Amino acid sequence: MYVLDSSAFINEYHTDEQIATIPLVRDELEDEAAYRFDALEGSGMHLHIPEDNTVERIERAASETGDLAELSETDIRLIAAAFELDSRLVTDDYAMQNVAEKLDVAVEVIAREGISEQRDWLFQCAGCGREFDENRDRCPICGSSLSRKNPA
Repeated sequence: MYVLDSSAFINEYHTDEQIATIPLVRDELEDEAAYRFDALEGSGMHLHIPEDNTVERIERAASETGDLAELSETDIRLIAAAFELDSRLVTDDYAMQNVAEKLDVAVEVIAREGISEQRDWLFQCAGCGREFDENRDRCPICGSSLSRKNPA
C-alpha cells in the first residue's frame, strides 16, 4: 500500500498498488488536485486516521532528528499513517523523508530527488555560536535565536 501526500495529488502520481491517505490532505488541495482526491476516494482510496500514540511516536522521532518545527500536523499524521499501515510514503517533502527514514518507513519521491541520507540536525546560536541537539526558542546562554544547522 502507498500513503499519498498532497504532492502526489498535485503531480498526478499514479500507481497500480492500493493507496491510502489521511483526511487532512484534502484540506491542502485546490482545483484539479482536489478533484483527483475526490475521484480516488470515490474509487476506493483508503482514508486512514492514525492512533494518537503513533502520532506521539512520530513527533518524538521528528524532535530527535530536528525536523519537528518543519512538519505540519498533516505531515506528522501522514508519516504515522504510513508507519501504522506498514506502507510506502509518497512525498517530496525532505523533512518528512528524513523522519520516515529514521523510523524505517519506505519512501517514494515524485517530482524531486529524495534525501541521500538521514540526518539528526543541530541547532546553532546566532549570537554565541554554541550548538545544541534540540531546538529551543532562544539560546539558554545568551538569549539569541537558534537556526537549524547541517551536522555534516
